[in-house]
Amino acid sequence: MSTTLDAVRSPVLAPARSLKTAADRMKALARAELTLLGRNKSALFTVLVLPSLMSYAMYSAVQGLDLKQTGLSVGTVVLPGALGYVLLFAVYSPLVGVYVVRREELVLKRLRTGELRDLEILAGAALPSALIALAQSALLAVACSVLLHVPMPGSAWLAVVGLVLGAPMMAALAAATSAITKSAEGAQIAVMPMMMLSMAGSGMVVPLDVMPDKLATVCEMLPLTPAVQLIRSGWTGGTGVGDVLRELLVMVVWTFIAVWVVRKRFRWEPRR
Repeated sequence: MSTTLDAVRSPVLAPARSLKTAADRMKALARAELTLLGRNKSALFTVLVLPSLMSYAMYSAVQGLDLKQTGLSVGTVVLPGALGYVLLFAVYSPLVGVYVVRREELVLKRLRTGELRDLEILAGAALPSALIALAQSALLAVACSVLLHVPMPGSAWLAVVGLVLGAPMMAALAAATSAITKSAEGAQIAVMPMMMLSMAGSGMVVPLDVMPDKLATVCEMLPLTPAVQLIRSGWTGGTGVGDVLRELLVMVVWTFIAVWVVRKRFRWEPRR
């Protein structure tokens, strides 16, 4: 694999003797992807600005909800929703574009001719987005806690689990989505079903507690729902062991499905 400077210049990493471990190879690829992200103004806006804008827009909508019977406040609805937006706009959406564009530019095909393994290529490309999402989530959590007077989380570990498991799940779903996306232009449309379903039914704007029981049961099965629920439970503490295990199971199942799709359908060179 080449040095980091070479990786930045061409985003293709050629074999080199200096990077022998998987961690070194993934870090080199991640640095190259991070540099390319910094050069893409629209992607930077999506990753760094859009989650905050969407959270601000959500605040007005949440104020109109009747939360008296749910034990929730505006803050405990907005804060988990804001972190859900981070997972959507900082991890899922940009990664679909990254995988499709790198495939169409033959970058993925060239990377496979070197020492990088398939998993290292996919994980290395996703690493910058995942780290940015975690850092941005911490900042948004602090900002929402201060501005919306949300108390310190009573079960912070639940929120951490939701984020730490949610980020790789969304990355895997991004790779699966790119597997059925034919072009870079099509990637902008391909992400819409996941985005719309998640925003409408994953408890980001409208908590499951205020939905009809049958609808809430269906929405519990959406990919992003367990991550949002775990994050919310970190602040409210209002969940039992059974609920936590169910949410973890849903996340594991969706991750498994995404990995299966990637193994069966992911393409490493352009469709012809």
